[in-house]
Amino acid sequence: MKIQLICIGTMRDSGLRELVDRFSARIPHYMPFEVVSLPDVKATKALTPDLQKIREGEAILARVSRADCMILFDERGRELTSREFADFISRKANTLGGNLCLVIGGPYGFSADVYARADGSLSLSRMTFTHEMARFIAAEQIYRAMTILRNEPYHHD
Repeated sequence: MKIQLICIGTMRDSGLRELVDRFSARIPHYMPFEVVSLPDVKATKALTPDLQKIREGEAILARVSRADCMILFDERGRELTSREFADFISRKANTLGGNLCLVIGGPYGFSADVYARADGSLSLSRMTFTHEMARFIAAEQIYRAMTILRNEPYHHD
């Protein structure tokens, strides 16, 4: 199994980009991992938020195969502790035939088609973060999950 962190947009904040890169470089030591950055859909007066979600959704769905498990990072998703997230990844690694695709959407969320295709959703927090911060938090939590599964001393209860 490979973990793919699929994200809409690019990282403009160099400090957060550096942190995402740092954790993204560590994760493949444990499991195949890839960050997939999909281009922003340019907002114009003619482009409503719903149309923007549809276009972003098309790009997301084009990256996910039928065999993949697609989990959305969504504010209405299930909240997990870091240990529960590690167990979640472990279960997926033992049962999936495809990849685990963790998806961070655009500024307006996900289209109905993306929600319909999703195999579930997780919340990073009940608070709201920028998309760049969400990437960092997701990358760090994936790395933390790997260290938990290997009983390494990174995570403290």
